[in-house]
Amino acid sequence: MKITVIPAIDVIGGKCVRLTRGNYDECKTYYNDPVEAARYFEDMGMKRLHLVDLDGARESRVINWRVLERICVATRLEVDFSGGIKSDEDICRGFDAGASFVCIGSMAQQNREKTREWLERYGAERIIIGADVRDGHVCIQGWKVETETTIYELIEAYMPVLKNVMCTDITRDGMLGGVSLELYRELVTRYPDITFIASGGVGGMEDIQALENVGISSVIVGKAFYENLEFKMDRAN
Repeated sequence: MKITVIPAIDVIGGKCVRLTRGNYDECKTYYNDPVEAARYFEDMGMKRLHLVDLDGARESRVINWRVLERICVATRLEVDFSGGIKSDEDICRGFDAGASFVCIGSMAQQNREKTREWLERYGAERIIIGADVRDGHVCIQGWKVETETTIYELIEAYMPVLKNVMCTDITRDGMLGGVSLELYRELVTRYPDITFIASGGVGGMEDIQALENVGISSVIVGKAFYENLEFKMDRAN
């Protein structure tokens, strides 16, 4: 299997948590210290980590950057960091804390001029455009606001410089019920030169294999690592 599996750590109040369908009221804590979770993933042989500052996403500013810094010091994982990046100070804080990549979510929809500036300044290889979608439309501000913009319109706004897109199907996130294969197949077909990172709905290895079969090169795995013992054993073996 060539697809890259990227474990996810979501942070609220300095703790490692998971939401269901992006609902902050359905929040479950898995680790009091996210560094412990990061070390666990590194011990499993993982090379990358997706770290989400959920407090930052809700407050529209980076908050849990010290968690990022501690993980980067304690592990050798390549971390992509997202959540609340709205200013030059926010993006600098992410990179200065040790992030290898920064994911721009709401800002990519709300301020395209600034996002293009960051793509040019830091390089498209280090900037990931994050598209959180519900029924094909982009959602922002911690998934609370659904826009009229489709994921295709968002992507085309940053062509041809864009290289990396992380696409999360909100309706499947945290449900362990399978991934949006048709959505990802269409994205890969339309934009063969973009690297897509799939997120939302992974419940087991069969979902990851299916994503690889449609041409996805990387996948974010969250709750399946924390709750699906069979999945964890498969990865360990």
